[in-house]
Amino acid sequence: MGNMVRGMINGDKRGMYEDNYEDNAEKKVEEDILVVIEDYPPPAITDPIFRLGEKLRVIKQEVYWWKVCSLNTGKINYIPDIHVAKIYHGWLFEGVERQKAEELLLLPVNRVGSFLVRESSKERGVYSLSVKHSNIKHYRIFRMDNSWYYISPRLTFQCLEDMINHYSDSADGLCCMLTSPCLTTTTIAPTDTAIAPPVVMRRTFDWNKVDRTQLVSPESCNDNMMSYGVRNSIASHLFFSQEPSDAREERKKKSKSVYGVSHNTD
Repeated sequence: MGNMVRGMINGDKRGMYEDNYEDNAEKKVEEDILVVIEDYPPPAITDPIFRLGEKLRVIKQEVYWWKVCSLNTGKINYIPDIHVAKIYHGWLFEGVERQKAEELLLLPVNRVGSFLVRESSKERGVYSLSVKHSNIKHYRIFRMDNSWYYISPRLTFQCLEDMINHYSDSADGLCCMLTSPCLTTTTIAPTDTAIAPPVVMRRTFDWNKVDRTQLVSPESCNDNMMSYGVRNSIASHLFFSQEPSDAREERKKKSKSVYGVSHNTD
């Protein structure tokens, strides 16, 4: 695909259609996503602007160059096309060789089951599936005369999407089930995990307006969310806090007299 674009814009033809090409190319690749397959510039020259595994959104395509915006850092700059690979569907990497696929899958962001489908850089329409497990496993994807695909002859698929969907539900002969495309941090929520109840914010509770008889009455026990012990503790607190001031003073005097006798006996 990259070679086709280069052929279209080489030589005199590019001069004839340069203006239209620039406008159409920018609109056409506006939402295209690339992945860095080699640090640029090389570390031996200077600190890289874009690093291996970094995802880039295409702003503009030029001859042998892409103007891109990093999805990781937001930096906007140019990068040569030999340092990047195009991504389709989130998991189909165009022109990534076996070694580069292993380097990408071994990055820390990937987990067991992370995968990519790579299209051969030498032969268009030839694909392989690379999966991260205890190490990186590679599976050749065969194409039948009727354009169906398979890894194992007993299972054939009309398209690559159907194949990926199948092996995302079951390993079915692979080293493990496919979990997420390479270089994505999205995790798949387990379906059998109970959903946590939502947190409900309630208004401030005014204890002065509580009727303690409602807390301990038998009629309210079935509808009350508080346990019996908690209700009785609250009722006792309210009883002492709401008793008449004369009764509280009398209770304080008795307490002082008891402590006073205890002190004298020592």
